[in-house]
Amino acid sequence: MSHNAGSRAVVLGGSIAGLFAARVLADAYDEVRIVDRDVLVGTKGVRRFCPQSQQANGLQAKGVHVMEELFPGITQELVDNGAPIGDLAGTCRWYTQGYRLKQETAGLPALGVLRPVLEWHIRERVQAIPNVVFVEQHDILGLETTADRSRVTGARVQAHGSKTEEIIEADLVVDATGRGSRTPVWLEQLGYAKPEEERKKIDLVYVTQHYKLRPGCDPFGKDTAINQIAHPGLQRGNVFFKVDGGLLELTTYGLLGDHPTTDQTELYQWIKSLGAKDVYEVLRYADPVDAPVAFRFPTTLRRHYQKLDRFPLGLLVTGDAVTCFNPVYAQGMTVAALCAITMREHLHSGATPLPLDYFRDLAKDAIDQAWEMTNTIDLTFPGVKGDRTRQVRMAQKFLKRTQIAATRDGKVAAAYFRVAALMETPESLMRPGLMLRILFKSMFGPSKESLRPHVWQAPPGVEPVFADVTEMPRAA
Repeated sequence: MSHNAGSRAVVLGGSIAGLFAARVLADAYDEVRIVDRDVLVGTKGVRRFCPQSQQANGLQAKGVHVMEELFPGITQELVDNGAPIGDLAGTCRWYTQGYRLKQETAGLPALGVLRPVLEWHIRERVQAIPNVVFVEQHDILGLETTADRSRVTGARVQAHGSKTEEIIEADLVVDATGRGSRTPVWLEQLGYAKPEEERKKIDLVYVTQHYKLRPGCDPFGKDTAINQIAHPGLQRGNVFFKVDGGLLELTTYGLLGDHPTTDQTELYQWIKSLGAKDVYEVLRYADPVDAPVAFRFPTTLRRHYQKLDRFPLGLLVTGDAVTCFNPVYAQGMTVAALCAITMREHLHSGATPLPLDYFRDLAKDAIDQAWEMTNTIDLTFPGVKGDRTRQVRMAQKFLKRTQIAATRDGKVAAAYFRVAALMETPESLMRPGLMLRILFKSMFGPSKESLRPHVWQAPPGVEPVFADVTEMPRAA
């Protein structure tokens, strides 16, 4: 694609969504500027203005495929730099409703990579694009528009430590500032309607800590992760997986006021309370390397820009600035990647994209499936308020039967995870042969094998970190 002569796009926000957006914009504009409050270039660790980067962040298989399309070879680059890679259905040990699902390789790459490391690799690729410029340590103040306010012509920013406001002129401004996006406020100030917002209060808190296994211990075996999904009978869960640097990353969470703590002893007690004891047994042979860190996520949020009938030209919104999913389901970064693909489709002519056309396609191609999946599961919890339509209730019943069948049949489990990984639509589970398989296998309830505890024995001579939760190990 040839660049527009002298054209410029400005991306507000330099996190994952902003980086993906900048990648596709660089093919359509002579210059792309990424504006952020943080120091970005060269930063490998947790960023000050990205608090969630201390927590576990997952990229679904669809996200891995899109990332690879945008940055060829990056997946192998991550693996070469120490990120374990497994299969979402084949090497991840999953528990739901208290029983273990069958494992079967499904061709769904599952990368074990720390969020700051993943972001650094993507940012390095973006930084290598000649026409991309990072504008760091700048606050974003607002938008610049034409006199009639029909078109956005740039962004107003201010460098840290400066009292002078700057205007970055642009042919296109993309808001990738996340959940705290000011676009709804800016629209109202410009005389436009704010988008309708859909929220569900889930009152989620999750706590993350990193560990290193004691020499000679490998309770994971061939597996790369041990994950337990919260359910109405136990509103607690976890994701626990091998990550780069030879570490284990554990995020445990609780919904609707049932929250984990950052007190070390109490955190171990919390882990022990989970349905399957695998994680607790692993922790008995894993030394903490840092202190537990908490993160609160009160509500899911979707801004329905596609329902507006007026929107200024020269402005688009992407990633969490449009939709914030329940982070437990690891959809956010993947949807951010899909947003970039949708954006690319609206840049193909070289003309400024039409925002409302973009938002309609964004809803259909990037957001709707993930949002409906999130809603279906969140609304299984009686304490989550929302409209439980007949369609939702039927989807919930079918989901439960699919999960039960998946304890008996690896092909069902693989098909289920292809949907969870956003590689296929939920309708794929309705194919006649697969649907009959689900209905038949679920008639008998969870398999006996799925209810048996996973047993692992420590090698002779290896002492546990603690014999019981009353013995609190100290963080390194």
